[in-house]
Amino acid sequence: MRTRRPPHSRPGRLPPGRGRLELPDSSTTSGRSLVLCLHVVLSETGRGGGPRSLSARTTIPASPCESSLWEKANCLEAGKSKGPFLFLVLEFGAQRTASTSMAHIPRNGVCAECGVNADVEKHLELGKKLLAAGQLADALSQFHAAVDGDPDNYIAYYRRATVFLAMGKSKAALPDLTKVIELKMDFTAARLQRGHLLLKQGKLDEAEDDFKKVLKSNPSENEEKEAQFQLVKSDEMQRLRSQALDAFESSDYTAAITFLDKILEVCVWDAELRELRAECFIKEGEPRKAISDLKAASKLKNDNTEAFYKISTLYYQLGDHELSLSEVRECLKLDQDHKRCFAHYKQVKKLNKLIESAEELIRDGRYTDATSKYESVMKTEPSVAEYTIRSKERICHCFSKDEKPVEAIRVCSEVLQTEPDNVNALKDRAEAYLIEEMYDEAIQDYETAQEHNENDQQIREGLEKAQRLLKQSQKRDYYKILGVKRNAKKQEIIKAYRKLALQWHPDNFQNEEEKKKAEKKFIDIAAAKEVLSDPEMRKKFDDGEDPLDAESQQGGGGNPFHRSWNSWQGFNPFSSGGPFRFKFHFN
Repeated sequence: MRTRRPPHSRPGRLPPGRGRLELPDSSTTSGRSLVLCLHVVLSETGRGGGPRSLSARTTIPASPCESSLWEKANCLEAGKSKGPFLFLVLEFGAQRTASTSMAHIPRNGVCAECGVNADVEKHLELGKKLLAAGQLADALSQFHAAVDGDPDNYIAYYRRATVFLAMGKSKAALPDLTKVIELKMDFTAARLQRGHLLLKQGKLDEAEDDFKKVLKSNPSENEEKEAQFQLVKSDEMQRLRSQALDAFESSDYTAAITFLDKILEVCVWDAELRELRAECFIKEGEPRKAISDLKAASKLKNDNTEAFYKISTLYYQLGDHELSLSEVRECLKLDQDHKRCFAHYKQVKKLNKLIESAEELIRDGRYTDATSKYESVMKTEPSVAEYTIRSKERICHCFSKDEKPVEAIRVCSEVLQTEPDNVNALKDRAEAYLIEEMYDEAIQDYETAQEHNENDQQIREGLEKAQRLLKQSQKRDYYKILGVKRNAKKQEIIKAYRKLALQWHPDNFQNEEEKKKAEKKFIDIAAAKEVLSDPEMRKKFDDGEDPLDAESQQGGGGNPFHRSWNSWQGFNPFSSGGPFRFKFHFN
């Protein structure tokens, strides 16, 4: 017995409620040249606007030609049928539109587009898997290929937008979401997502429009709640924006910052609001906060030369000439004819060159030349106090290292009047105080510096040295005995010794008390000469350790230089040391 097929399986029939026939646009099918544009349109949820091939044969009833699609095409091509061409639209439960033209089907009945669209499907599926695995770059490549293969496939755009968002590239995602909405107006998920992005960009009116359209497009319960919530939020941002602008116009910058802080928690990508808050920070004397907002604005807005110029000038005012130079160069990359950026660039470059040259001289130990360079810096930029302070700070350092304690103390003190907690100036002045044997003052500077930087080893070592030298000065100071500075050369030490040795030689005194006093003085003079003329012993003494003191030598025997006068009799003050071979007689 022959089995009867169900009605919807017969040639020329569609499943009940699953399909319809419609006339095409006349621009698609009018004229004999397009008689082969038979389109079979399929659909499913999330798919639309893009061609999809159908290789199965279907029949169209009530036609003067044969029943199969392929025969229908041949019939039309032969001119047996004229007039508008019918579209067959099959709707499988959901809205999906994809078409294929039989003009690409060869005579053997195989569709040429089937392979192309199959590739698109593969890209979409593979991209979906890669996205789920977190392989964003690879997923993006697949969705790029899907869009290229089917420029009208809104799912390809939507998934690519999803990847862009996951990668933090909202600028790239926004055009894709817009394309999705163009292809499928009732795609509420895309419209809701675009509304979110527009809200973050501070485009409140456009965002509100998207949220309102979501509410009118028969959304799901969750989508409806989300759209309503975002509408309320957008309305609140509108109110805060108005209040911020009013406060700014009234010069109430503190209030304006408060309002802008709240707005920018939501509208995080609004470049104009960040620039406005930066201006408020500048007015309130908080340049570094202004720089932070302007840097964000320079990235959010293309070709934002104004932001780069402001950042550069702010860094310049802060004394950071290197970052100022870097930012103004970014401005000139965008517009090499920018007048203000170019003028500022020349000034910063000149100053930067002077400072770099001065620092190189300091590294080479050429402190006098470095001082001259920093004096030129102060002349080049007299209007910015920061460069004057920094130049004096480095000049103070040069004087201290060049063992010019008086000049160092003077310049360092000028810096510390403006910046009492300047650690560098405190350290350099302390070193100058040590040269001047002002140990109490040196200790005080080191202790102040240590309060602000307790982990600085140089400060810790300097403080310990100053304390040792203070203790040493309370006993016997060989420099004071000879009457020379701590930075005296060896020739100065020998010269001072000879003069004093002649002056205090005991043979010059007849009175017994005076003679005993002279003997003691002469012993000290000889000991001072012995220590200070020996590089190793002098270094120990300079570090706060008396090489002739038994206690400082940790009990290592008696003091070989603490001799009686008898052991020094016959000592020649004009030799390098040792007993006399002959004796002077003074008249």
